[in-house]
Amino acid sequence: MKSDLIFELENASWSALLVDSQGIIKRASSSAVTIFGKGLESGSIHLSTIWSNENKITVGHFLSQLDRALQPLQKITFIMAGGVNINFSVHICSVVRGSSKHYILQLFSESPQSRTQKGKTDAHLQEETGVLFPKQKLECALQLARTVALDFNNALTSIIAHTSFLLSKIEPNSPWRKSLMEIEKSAQRAAEVAADLASFSRQAEKANIEKAVNLNDIIRRAVRLFKKPGEEYPKIILNLEKKIYAINFDEAKIQQAIVKVLENAVHALPDGGRGNIYVTTRNLDLKTEAHDRNVRLFPGHYLSIEITDDGCGIPLENIDRVFEPFFTTKPGCRGLGLTWVYGIITNNGGNVSISSEPGRGTTVIIYLPANNKIVKDISTSSDDLYGNSTILMVDDEDLILTMGQTVLSEYGYKVLIANNGYLALDILKSKSGKIDLVITDLVMPQMSGRELVEHTIKIAPEVKILYTSGFLRPNNKGIENYLQKPFTSQDLLLKVKQVLSPASTD
Repeated sequence: MKSDLIFELENASWSALLVDSQGIIKRASSSAVTIFGKGLESGSIHLSTIWSNENKITVGHFLSQLDRALQPLQKITFIMAGGVNINFSVHICSVVRGSSKHYILQLFSESPQSRTQKGKTDAHLQEETGVLFPKQKLECALQLARTVALDFNNALTSIIAHTSFLLSKIEPNSPWRKSLMEIEKSAQRAAEVAADLASFSRQAEKANIEKAVNLNDIIRRAVRLFKKPGEEYPKIILNLEKKIYAINFDEAKIQQAIVKVLENAVHALPDGGRGNIYVTTRNLDLKTEAHDRNVRLFPGHYLSIEITDDGCGIPLENIDRVFEPFFTTKPGCRGLGLTWVYGIITNNGGNVSISSEPGRGTTVIIYLPANNKIVKDISTSSDDLYGNSTILMVDDEDLILTMGQTVLSEYGYKVLIANNGYLALDILKSKSGKIDLVITDLVMPQMSGRELVEHTIKIAPEVKILYTSGFLRPNNKGIENYLQKPFTSQDLLLKVKQVLSPASTD
């Protein structure tokens, strides 16, 4: 567990406390402040202040017990503001940062048989606490899922970025290239799991934050998973619209859909992939209703992705069943790939058409609602990614800092690192006028990325900012330049180049 968890718990509907080994309440959730009083906001109140005499053990005994052996669930009575005693089931976990040890206490009110004080009934107590125990248990599970997704994404960022960095440097005919590509593909699959976990943890919210994205960039990233430099096959030929329309879509989901279709195309090629796959993007402007086989398209703006292979094709009797769950003709496969593609595309207002002929290949066309706004199409070579600016990278994960320093330094940048906001500010002050870009994680202990940027603007208003996060993209104004974890080394280098350009926009 990480101490930055408390930043997320600050807005939880249940009470959460961050307590040091001496019993000082260092941080408290907004719900805890409401129930126990605003004194908790000072960061200097001792746990004994809200500890009830009804407890069988003292605060000192409780803390010493935690030091000896952590008991993850205990029954404790606390004193609410106004003097009311209330029983809680307390979930406890330890947090270690350097040499400091803290405990996170999550408090869930119990349903008492009889508990009144100063004329207050159970109904009054529930009204005061504003807590529903079953709902809190669910939210606690969702919070845990968010935290796991965050840590998982941080680890995957290091794996994916280092692997993609090595792939960009290794010789095309190296015997290690295939293994590195398999590592990258496996990590990308794991990233899908992390994204699904993060989506689950936000089940009451809009799970996937959509933004205007450049489909050509997404396709190029997806193709990298299948193209093996130095090997002739499979050949993936790109014919991409140069002035492409923008689509409002969750970037990770549309990339996963494209990867699934490409996987099917590669599997359909003869002799282990000896064949061609053609990927075409087109802007479509329909003034009247149109049809593509069973797909009905209403008037409007669309972006189409056409993926054609010259493989074995699909028998006529199977063509109408390819989107059915668990239908597959390939041994060892689960038959969920195209079903998943169809679901994610249609759930976002698009549609999917498929045509095939045995022995003559298959064509899959994805239609996506689009804006008639052209997005900048950026196709860069490795040489374009070099720079000489000075970058300060701030993250509480050493794995991320090591990766960033390795990759960015290799491409000419001078990289300074800091594992917390206070150290970053010290560096900014000592290097005044010399730092061009600050790359900061949004969620960090002691000082969040947003707080760091607020201070940075006062110290060095000319410095450009790039946010990163393992959570889903925040839907907040003021966060223009953003890079979602996990990302590849190329994603990092390209985003840095964009942000440092004179007219950088996200």
